[in-house]
Parts: sequence; C-alpha cells; structure tokens
Amino acid sequence: MSFDWHVTGLTVGQVAERMQIAPSAVRWYADQGLLPHERGAGNQRRFFADVSCRVAMIRAAQKVGLSLGEIREVLDALPPGRPPTRQDWERLATHLRAVLTHRIDELFTLLDAMTVQQPDDAHSPSRSASHRHSGETSPRPSASSSSANCPPSPLAVPKSPPPAPGP
Repeated sequence: MSFDWHVTGLTVGQVAERMQIAPSAVRWYADQGLLPHERGAGNQRRFFADVSCRVAMIRAAQKVGLSLGEIREVLDALPPGRPPTRQDWERLATHLRAVLTHRIDELFTLLDAMTVQQPDDAHSPSRSASHRHSGETSPRPSASSSSANCPPSPLAVPKSPPPAPGP
C-alpha cells in the first residue's frame, strides 16, 4: 500500500478503500470504539490521522486470534488521534508474539493429551517445549487404536489465561 498513512479527516469510504476492507467493517470497528473519530457536517464520520495504523493493528491482532476485547485493550494503550510510534508497534508485536506462542503451546498440550502412548513407546523420551517450536509435529493415534487406550478428553485440559498486554 503506497499512500500517506497519517491523513486526518478521512471518511468511512476513504478508509475502506485505502485499507481494502468493506465500509461496513470500518463502521463496525468505529462503533466498537476501535477507531476514534469525530462527526462532521451531516453527521459523517471523520477519522483521525491514526486510523490506517489502527486498522492495520486490528487486522494483525485478528490474524493472531485476539478477541474484540483483547484488541480493544491493546488499542486503548494508544493515545487517540496520533499515529503510533515505533515503540507502539514494537509493543504490539511483542504482545501478539506472546499471545501466539501461548496459544501454540496450548494446542500442543491438546495434541499431546490426544496422543495415545503405545506400549512400544513406553521407553521413548518425552517431548519438550524446545522440540515443539523446532517444527516437530505431535504424533497422531492410529485409526486402529482401541478406545480403551484413549486419553482423557482434551476438553478436560484446563486453559490457562494468555499473557497480559505490556504497558
């Protein structure tokens, strides 16, 4: 995207066009308090200079799987109306990385809980977190495994809360 990221006074349609999203998404983000704006003549929304950066942050946070509340919490740390600084972007990236790593660890825990250890595997070394992040995938139980060998339901694995966003 080659445009000035910090233009003030953009309309819903202009933000949508610049960021390649639907105008309804821009309005919804604004209604949810994620995109600060003012109302101009004819009650038309006019967005501050930080709107393009905020939309980019929202989209990155959504890709990582943050909830609306988590996204709002991250964006609330930014002063409204001013473009994010390099430190703001780094803080967001650090938070997203921590949340993503936490969720990946939770998924590996679920996969491990679903993996049936066969008698042949009784003496194999256990997997560690360092192996998880090196690209190793969790083995899956074979289709012939009997239900007597099934581990407890993965839904019974307690979910720990994700890390809190940084200051």
